[in-house]
Amino acid sequence: MASSRSSAAFSSHLPSPRKLTSSQMQSISLRPHPPTHISKPRSISLRTRCAQAQTTPFSSSSNSSPSSSSSADQHVQQASPHPARTSRAGAAPMQEMFVYELNEKDRNSPAYLPFSLKFDIGKGLPSGALGDLVPFTNKLYDGTLQTRLGITAGMCILIKHYPEKNGHRYEAVFSFYFGDYGHISVQGSYLTFEDSTLAITGGSGIFTGVYGVVKLHQIVYPTKLFYTFQLQGIPPLPSELTRTPVPPSPSVRASPSAMRTRPGSVAPNFTD
Repeated sequence: MASSRSSAAFSSHLPSPRKLTSSQMQSISLRPHPPTHISKPRSISLRTRCAQAQTTPFSSSSNSSPSSSSSADQHVQQASPHPARTSRAGAAPMQEMFVYELNEKDRNSPAYLPFSLKFDIGKGLPSGALGDLVPFTNKLYDGTLQTRLGITAGMCILIKHYPEKNGHRYEAVFSFYFGDYGHISVQGSYLTFEDSTLAITGGSGIFTGVYGVVKLHQIVYPTKLFYTFQLQGIPPLPSELTRTPVPPSPSVRASPSAMRTRPGSVAPNFTD
């Protein structure tokens, strides 16, 4: 009761509201309003902080400068998950190496595994179909046919048979072993009825870091093949691996001393 009386007494002392005329109301509505300034929040959103954390390296100093920005760019570039491929220190330009692969019919190679189970009834032989495997190993000689270098070892998977060309397309994965020099691995499509180009996928020894291609020239299928390696990313090769080759022909054969692996006619600790 006392509170209601005090409220009434307080309201009796308030001035009565002033009534505005229509002209006064119009002047108020036409009066320009001052622009509203909204200050930006000082705190940075969590999303922004996460983005900065991914692209900006940690720094003990809060002040930024052109030099620190440059170092940050270098840091991000070095941290890239896909760095640019670089050659080894002292790597030479593209080098060519020539190698003969000869099947001298003394290694029980190749072996034909007809997993497709398709046979030519008239010939009593596999007809050749997708899935047939051909593991193989042959002897390697340098381009002059005077030095035994090592062996090949690998696998061919039959992809397609070409009856009109009397040949096949294989997916080949194999390596060239050169004794103490190391080895080179290659992969790609191998055609039995024309020349092929395969990718060099890596190597060891003096061929560590190698990349490039190897061109396969079919001389006599499957006993005589001539390879031209185009090597990149490695130091200069020894002169004994870059000699001028004997021109490929069906009549080529290794020298007797190289075939018998006589001293002076083999690579150091050649692979057999």
